[in-house]
Amino acid sequence: MIDSETLPTTLGVEPFLHPSAEVRDSTFGRYCEVGARTRVSESTFGDYSYIGEDGDVIYTTVGKFVNIAAAVRLNPGQHPMDRPCQHHFQYRSAMYGMGEDDASFFEWRRSRKLVIGHDVWIGHGATLMGALRIGTGAIIGAGAVVTKDVPDYAVVGGVPAKPIRERFPPETQAALKRIAWWDWDHEALTRALPDFRTLGVDGFIRKYG
Repeated sequence: MIDSETLPTTLGVEPFLHPSAEVRDSTFGRYCEVGARTRVSESTFGDYSYIGEDGDVIYTTVGKFVNIAAAVRLNPGQHPMDRPCQHHFQYRSAMYGMGEDDASFFEWRRSRKLVIGHDVWIGHGATLMGALRIGTGAIIGAGAVVTKDVPDYAVVGGVPAKPIRERFPPETQAALKRIAWWDWDHEALTRALPDFRTLGVDGFIRKYG
């Protein structure tokens, strides 16, 4: 979660962006939060999603109700390993007085979007590479380095991240996806709050499935 000292007292239609956060060319849904010193560039956050402090996000689509802990990197920069040299003077050339930047390289980076589903939990210090899909309901362990797609409702961890277990059996996963509670409006979520708290997943499915 975001550091309690930086949390707003309430959230609403406009996102809460910490004054020290750096946000560029990005969009946010309702009830979103961005923590202290976090950078977000050319990315989209769905409703109710948040990221803690000291994060770094670029070229990423974040679903609804995504929980991103502190010090998480989403789609970090990648150097051109197939070229004779890996240094960024090749594509950030202007800063070295060597002519124009390599626009094709940055278009390649933008094309390798990271896509994160709904209700995902990404633990402290995790790194998720680009051109991946993280399934709805997945859990990424703290400190994990994710280099492959993660299925819906999978729990992964380690370096590189590997499957640990599934959160729920297939029939439970299918029922939750049919219910799609992440698409409910704010009033419906508020009415169902006691059930989220007390019914457990099986009772919740029996009531809303």
